[in-house]
Amino acid sequence: MYLLGYDVGSSSVKASLVDASTGKCVSSAFFPKQEAPITSVRPGWAEQNPLDWWAYLKEATAEVMAKAGHPKDIAAIGISYQMHGLVCVDENYEPLRPAIIWCDSRAVPFGNAAFSALGSEMCLTHLLNSPGNFTAAKLAWVKQNEPEIFEKIHKIMLPGDFIALKLSGEAVTTVSGLSEGMMWDFKEGKPASFLFDWFGFPESILPRIVPTFSEQGRVSRSAAEELGIPEGVPICYRAGDQPNNALSLNVFEPGEIASTAGTSGVVYGVNGKVSYDNLSRVNSFAHVNHTTEDPRLGILLCINGTGILNSWIRRNVVPQGVSYSEMNDIAASIPIGSDGVTILPFGNGAERMLCNRVLGCKVSGVEFNRHSWKNLVRAAQEGIVFSFKYGIEIMEEMGMKVDKIHAGHANMFLSPIFRDTLAGVTGATIELYDTDGSVGAAKGAGMGAGIYADHNEAFSTLEKIDTIVPSDTDKYEEAYAKWKAELEGAIKDLQ
Repeated sequence: MYLLGYDVGSSSVKASLVDASTGKCVSSAFFPKQEAPITSVRPGWAEQNPLDWWAYLKEATAEVMAKAGHPKDIAAIGISYQMHGLVCVDENYEPLRPAIIWCDSRAVPFGNAAFSALGSEMCLTHLLNSPGNFTAAKLAWVKQNEPEIFEKIHKIMLPGDFIALKLSGEAVTTVSGLSEGMMWDFKEGKPASFLFDWFGFPESILPRIVPTFSEQGRVSRSAAEELGIPEGVPICYRAGDQPNNALSLNVFEPGEIASTAGTSGVVYGVNGKVSYDNLSRVNSFAHVNHTTEDPRLGILLCINGTGILNSWIRRNVVPQGVSYSEMNDIAASIPIGSDGVTILPFGNGAERMLCNRVLGCKVSGVEFNRHSWKNLVRAAQEGIVFSFKYGIEIMEEMGMKVDKIHAGHANMFLSPIFRDTLAGVTGATIELYDTDGSVGAAKGAGMGAGIYADHNEAFSTLEKIDTIVPSDTDKYEEAYAKWKAELEGAIKDLQ
């Protein structure tokens, strides 16, 4: 008996097939093999075609099923997806426009206007955040700038909702999903009608709400034929990529911390009480196991310019043909602090951590007679880590203690420089595990289908790969202090 998990990211769609009895991944695949394109027709915009995600999913499914010998006994499907996106579909469930994805910053003025008009107390006590640049604000942008599109909207969806729709033909969503879009009222325990009223949205455009762990639909005949999997397989779990990453690392209870460093970078901690940051620099969402009676809030620190900076350096700075592994070796040849070179990694749109400012990427301290491109390679990785540290300081102000970080052995956590810098500058021990989002989604489906009694049974086979303990903390703290001064100076210049 197998569990099929999908992770619908902005770079690719990954599929994994997990043996439910052993908890082991028997096959996995992703598509496209190069990073999926993000369209940015104007500064700060970021869009993708939702039908491209479905095409990528079909390719990944074909490969993963072929590797596993096309098994028929698939018990359940789980979905992880890029958060905060907006997909608008008509009454035939066809996309009306490209999806406005997580790193698109065009909606900032709309969220700020709602926050100002409705008041910080109302927004923070009900939404736990400013409407900011999230899904509801993105819909407000569509309403004002594309009224002909807005009038045709039958349902709005998050990316994972759209994939589930393509699988089953049913339009449903979750409380966790609505909370990430600023569409859930925590105080009232229902959709945020006060925000919808202010923006002028009918609540009827929301899909039906289902539990995170539950049967949410079954694979339709047409989807089964497209994918080469059995008809009728239940979809039993869905969650945004960061709550799902925490699930993948068995992070469910207050005080536990998970981190990722893919295209964007995230530190995600579970809080057992309803709380928020007054400036919405870090955000509170419903975790996968949240209930009104037993709150579990995910406190999310997100930095847009993480792996995307590292990949930009590879494409535009290092000599052609140099691999990421070779870049890590090159970075290791440069001393801590990059010999005075600093990079602020904020070139991927508005940053919530910086109060939705669009700061841009900035390189400082380069001396032509002393530095080379190799300094930039290390400075990029250090700049990414230092942005993590800056955000962790905000989380600590909220009372969260960060002394251990759980992470998957993937993306930038493959880099020894990245790991050592993060441990050294935060003082936290890092534990690396053999898992990823698609495997986590598969096990989430097992929980939703009742195959596993609870998360402890689902993740009893989770394998720890490595432990990184802090070292050279004084050197890292000195380098961070210089970087932080550069950041605060850049913020001051922007004001």
